[in-house]
This record gives sequence, C-alpha cells and structure tokens, in this order.
Amino acid sequence: MPALFTRSANTWFRLVLAALVLLPASIPVLLVLYMRSPDAHAQLVAIDQPIEFDHRHHVRDDGIDCLYCHSSAERSESAGVPPTELCMGCHNQIWNDSVLIEPIRRSYFGDRPIAWNRVYALPEHVFFNHAAHVNKGVGCVTCHGRVDQMARVYKVPPLTMQWCLDCHRNPEPNLRPLEMITAMEWTQSGGEPEGRRLAREYGVRRLTHCSTCHR
Repeated sequence: MPALFTRSANTWFRLVLAALVLLPASIPVLLVLYMRSPDAHAQLVAIDQPIEFDHRHHVRDDGIDCLYCHSSAERSESAGVPPTELCMGCHNQIWNDSVLIEPIRRSYFGDRPIAWNRVYALPEHVFFNHAAHVNKGVGCVTCHGRVDQMARVYKVPPLTMQWCLDCHRNPEPNLRPLEMITAMEWTQSGGEPEGRRLAREYGVRRLTHCSTCHR
C-alpha cells in the first residue's frame, strides 16, 4: 500500500506550524518597526502649496531671513505665515509680471489670504510655543531642517513624544547664540562646554513634567 503522505509532508507540517506560532508574535514587532519609520510620521514628504514657493531660492539665493516671513516666532506660540502684503512688498517690483505669482496677485487684489498647506501639525492635546524655544537658543534648523535646501518644505523630525523628551532631557547640544537662531549652516563648535554656557546664560531648564506640553 503506498504511503498516504510524501516524505516532505513532515517538513511542510513543521513549517506551517512554525508560521502559525511566529506570525501572531511578529505582528507587534512589525507594528513597532512601522511606527519608527518615516512613513508613519509623514516625514520627508514634500507638501504641495497653492504657490510654487521655493525656499532654496528665497533663503539660500536671496538670503531672506526666516524671521522676515515668520515674524511672530520670537514673540508668539505660532511662527506665523507671511501675509500677501509681505510677498507683494517684493513682487510688485520683482517678477511682477510672472505667471508664477498670479495667485499672489489674486490674493492681494481680491483681499483673500493665501490658504497655505500645513507641514507641521501637532495633536490638539500637545502645546508648543515657538517663542519659548527661539528665545532660549533653539535654532530653526533644529526642528525644521535645512529649508534652504528644500524646493518644497517637508517635515524632518518625527515630532514624537520621545523625540521631544530627548531634547528636553539634554537641551545643551541643540542650543546656539540668539544671533544665530536662523543660521542654516551654524554648528556648535565649542561642544558640550558651550552648550552648558548657553544654557546658563538663557536660563534653560530640563522641563520633562507632563504639564509642560499637555495642558
């Protein structure tokens, strides 16, 4: 009488049994790996805007300072977006007949603000104050990356709770002189001693209590 199962049946049975055991156990691991990936936090995804605004041209080529357009970053929770009047301050003389800035002209003459698309969005239960960070020596590039190298701006850090806490627990490496807040290429040449000096000078504290960000 011929055998009911082939010689490889035992091997296949063991493989299927191992898969049934390992698959449920691997799901949490896969979820953790996904949550640590850029895709889970929409990192490095260039955001389309209603106007083709190239940060490389404005920041790197023209040398426009971050605070010229985001003027409330030093005194407000929000960094703010430039009003159309600010854009027209230059573009009523430069490229004033270009089709690329037609949306700016329509916004200006129609008295309708430009609907910029948000790049960085925090949950409603998270409180973040731009002024508190800028005035304590945290540079724009720390959170926003090298915008002078971005045609379209994208989110660089994951903005997870762990990412924020890492800086709050050890802020010194991310501190810089206030006059260098917007400098894209500045680096902390003095190392740890310079970071500690800046922390003392600006009164930086290691704020890790829940109420710091959740109010």
